[in-house]
Amino acid sequence: MSNLIFAFFHLFLLLGIFIYAIYSLLQGNTLRFVILIVLLTVYYFFMLHKAVKEEIKRKKKKKT
Repeated sequence: MSNLIFAFFHLFLLLGIFIYAIYSLLQGNTLRFVILIVLLTVYYFFMLHKAVKEEIKRKKKKKT
């Protein structure tokens, strides 16, 4: 249960940062948008990418 809460907290936090980046772009602050998107991308590849790939592999194995 705590893993689920942590996952949803992370999801909403990342979505919030992404929405803020889009809002910054619409306000004309391109530099802030680029910095936020780059940091989100780096965070994804360093922290989440491996776990996401393992979860996809686990679900495919479970189906077959």
